[in-house]
Amino acid sequence: MSAAGQEAPSGPPAPLAGVRVVDLSQNLAGPYATQILADLGAEVVKVEPPGGDPARAWGPPFVDGQSPLFTCGNRNKRSIVLDLATDGGRETLRGLATDTDVFVQAFRAGVAERLGFGYDDVRRLSPRVLYVSVTAFGTEGPLRSQPGYDPLMQAYAGLMSVTGHAGGSPARVGTSIIDMGTGMWTALAVMAALHQRDLDRNAGRETGPRHITTSLLDTAVAWMAYHVQGYAASGDVPAPMGSGLGMIVPYEAFPATDGQLMIAAGNDASFRRLCEALQLDDIAADPRFADNPGRVDHRAELVERLAARTRQESVARLSKRLQDAGVPCAPIQDVAAVVRDPQVRASGMLRAGAGGAPDVAPPVRWDGERPPVRRPPPGPGEHTGEILKELGREP
Repeated sequence: MSAAGQEAPSGPPAPLAGVRVVDLSQNLAGPYATQILADLGAEVVKVEPPGGDPARAWGPPFVDGQSPLFTCGNRNKRSIVLDLATDGGRETLRGLATDTDVFVQAFRAGVAERLGFGYDDVRRLSPRVLYVSVTAFGTEGPLRSQPGYDPLMQAYAGLMSVTGHAGGSPARVGTSIIDMGTGMWTALAVMAALHQRDLDRNAGRETGPRHITTSLLDTAVAWMAYHVQGYAASGDVPAPMGSGLGMIVPYEAFPATDGQLMIAAGNDASFRRLCEALQLDDIAADPRFADNPGRVDHRAELVERLAARTRQESVARLSKRLQDAGVPCAPIQDVAAVVRDPQVRASGMLRAGAGGAPDVAPPVRWDGERPPVRRPPPGPGEHTGEILKELGREP
């Protein structure tokens, strides 16, 4: 299957050029994984059901008629619509899967097998396939057959229990961190397996198929690593701390006259510079605050005294004062401010996208250049005719 009609990319080399991916996943975790592969040059065919990926309708708002939750995970792909309840749809998918490099599915347990596209089915079509299952709870355990979504995993794995403010309701992290994190781990696993295949080829070894499994729950638990380790060491159950971190002080947001400034004085030297910049010699000289363990033990008093000083100035003035003193800090910006921010604009992370909305670029560069947009996110089934012709079938 060639990528007929695909624009020749400009910019950095595409390390996954020639790698073919069949992507049956929907929503965000699987599509985000395959978008990473597509950004790196892989030829990705997105297989959608009649009506398209449900994520297209998650809105408003909409970008060029499609949800931002769809457009943020589906650039550089082609789309074909197939009804896998029909013999014709399954036959076309078998044609796509034949000799493909990567096959990605995110069905509930048992669905791929019932359709005839489980691991054993696909490896007969493509003997060296990397078969990828993006799951909710994994392949073992009492919940292995249950569906899962990002906020459910944030709740189940404890992430919501440490997010928000003390005494308040548990809060969801304000982005789909579990879905997108699972997508990143999935793409990383695929690239590692592709690298192993190259090593085998160079050593004259035969490379067989491989079944890669990721899960939303695994990703959610992984985000909790230091909380889990801290609990095991102390027996203390972590609680929400707003903008702060229980293990470091001062390491949280402080009030100003017109907003808040995040201050991260993560070591003794930066704490002394903070006190000097704010002209708080008495705090710097207090032996209770001489090191981080002491500051953690006396968190409430220290934070209160620092806040009494910071709320006397504007965010801009405080930020400049602390930056000039070498104290790490950042204003708490909303999305509108981020889009306008000169540093973000200089980074090249925001580039022209579909419908006039910015496309958020891959956060990686080769020799100063980011992977290009070869294709905007496709319409549902936009490339069905083109792909069928490549398979020798009538559109």
